[in-house]
Amino acid sequence: MKEKYKNLYEPIKIGKLEIKNRFVMAPMGPGGLCDADGTYNERGVEYYVERAKGGTGLLMTGVTMVENDIEKCALPSMPCPTLNPLNFVTTGKKMTERVHAYGAKIFLQLSAGFGRVSIPSIVGKTAVGPSEIPHRWLPGVTCRELTVEEIKTYVRKFAESAAIAKKAGFDGVEIHAVHEGYLLDQFAISFFNNRTDEYGGSLRNRLRFAIEIVQAIKESCGQDFPVSLRYSIKSFIKDWKEGGLPGEEFVEKGRDIEEGIEAAKILEEAGYDAFNGDVGSYDSWYWSHPPMYQEKGLYLPYNEILKSVLKVPVITAGRMENPELASDAITDGKTDMIALGRPLLADADIPNKIMNDQYDKVRPCLSCQEGCMGRLATYANISCAVNPACGREAEYALQPARKIKNVMIIGGGVAGLEAARVAAERGHKVTVFEKSDRLGGNLIPGGAPDFKEDDIALANWYTNEIKELGVEVRYNVTVTKEMVKEFNADEVIVATGSKPRVLSIPGSDKVYTAEEVLLNKKDAGDSTIIIGGGLVGCETALWLADQGKTVTIVELQDDILKVGGPLCHANEDMLKDLIKFMKIDLKLKTMVTGATKDGFVLKSGDEEEVIAADSAIVAVGYLSEKSLYEEIKYDIPNVHLLGDANQVSNIMYAIWNAYEVARNI
Repeated sequence: MKEKYKNLYEPIKIGKLEIKNRFVMAPMGPGGLCDADGTYNERGVEYYVERAKGGTGLLMTGVTMVENDIEKCALPSMPCPTLNPLNFVTTGKKMTERVHAYGAKIFLQLSAGFGRVSIPSIVGKTAVGPSEIPHRWLPGVTCRELTVEEIKTYVRKFAESAAIAKKAGFDGVEIHAVHEGYLLDQFAISFFNNRTDEYGGSLRNRLRFAIEIVQAIKESCGQDFPVSLRYSIKSFIKDWKEGGLPGEEFVEKGRDIEEGIEAAKILEEAGYDAFNGDVGSYDSWYWSHPPMYQEKGLYLPYNEILKSVLKVPVITAGRMENPELASDAITDGKTDMIALGRPLLADADIPNKIMNDQYDKVRPCLSCQEGCMGRLATYANISCAVNPACGREAEYALQPARKIKNVMIIGGGVAGLEAARVAAERGHKVTVFEKSDRLGGNLIPGGAPDFKEDDIALANWYTNEIKELGVEVRYNVTVTKEMVKEFNADEVIVATGSKPRVLSIPGSDKVYTAEEVLLNKKDAGDSTIIIGGGLVGCETALWLADQGKTVTIVELQDDILKVGGPLCHANEDMLKDLIKFMKIDLKLKTMVTGATKDGFVLKSGDEEEVIAADSAIVAVGYLSEKSLYEEIKYDIPNVHLLGDANQVSNIMYAIWNAYEVARNI
């Protein structure tokens, strides 16, 4: 281990509880990890144990309901200790005993619930809140104001849940949350809380709910039982359902830093033993669930403020997996502990790999949120785009091959690379044929913008992994049917990818594909129109606008990002807001019909206009490249078609499908 990183492995205390190092597994929704009686299932046990085995010092579980009557959620969606306390202790004990075997500690995160940000697929259309306020996701739905009796019930249930957690072997609890605009946060913020009783009005009154919770837990479990708080010092709420971007000037409607400092002091005084801090809300949830468009370590400037006013430890997440960034943050006094959420989904062994000086072997998190937040919101199930076994560690683990086979893989994009990695790890002899001089396929142009650097990191990770596994790679080879026959493989995987759709515009020779521009094969000039408002078109537009170029997006649909996907809402919302913020012009329900010497002709309905531009960039999707597969599918046994060659999709399904096929060869 590098000398500099030793501070990441120094013990620290939360209250009187000692944690072996500074790594924390950040809390994430435990969808798919529990049963209908609110108890953890085998998947849940294996999921958390895997992260303890990977070296994380403190595990925070995800949202755990303390009751299921006031805000009734469909089950199984999240754990709930009070539904079946005996079984919760039984399954919880099985988990905590195994976690403790690795020297790790584990806190159960207890939640007051969603309120106005409830997920419709879990809670339906019924919503509660501190006051009668509009729902975040459901137009026309107004939240019902909670009664004082219901608040008291919540407080009692928090104490009961904490006592059950203690009995199950959990080392502490975390309260969720005066953070991100969940129910407790709605009580704390005057924008949402219009009450005139003891739970509304002054800041201390608005924090009364959270204060009574920690006091009830300490009374039930003892003063030495640690209670952490998930906390946001700033909300970034511009208005209802509108967030403020980095660098944007706006009037904060939620909790601003000044009030955030005062609230933190009050809550520390009330008895909270640690603050797990971030910023944001569900009105600006690209802060709370940062996409790749956010900077690494984005919470550090805010948690440095928090740390300067608190005596208890401060925990910081927010794209913090790089050990240089993490170590410097502790050295510079910006935080006490480093929380890893999505990175630990991608690679559970990050702390161990950093300790063993193997950070280059860490599988990168792309901040794509397709396997985690996107799946949680849609399917109430957590996983990871780049790690298909996440959330199903035992049942979907790789097993050694019973019979060693000779595997031919045609195509070195993400699907071919994942298939090669999995097959080789299981013991097969694998050869990859790649038509270019570099592995990675569409990851390479896709990773050209600086905010997509993790795509390049993933391509490099695959390159290193298959090299270490002894996979032979033959570059600059275009495979023919005769070559496949001569190779005489036991299994053939065709992962020949896709190629960009092209358009020609009469009157112009300055029409390029997005791939050509991203790879710097063509110069877009100082101004350009981008034809196609999907993900590739929008990200290319943002990249060029960051360079100071004038960019116009021309989209046939009535909005951008309607074709392809779906994206996680946080990613989609931030990309749309950034395009507006960067003054990228949008021409919707519009098509390009021709060119002039100065630019391009646009038509919308019966209206035509000419836009001055140096070039046009085509980003209207991809076409599967499967001509080789069509040639060999009837003549070669055991042929598999994977990735974009099979169906143009996203990185997640390219990896997942490759993993599924290769684990069964």
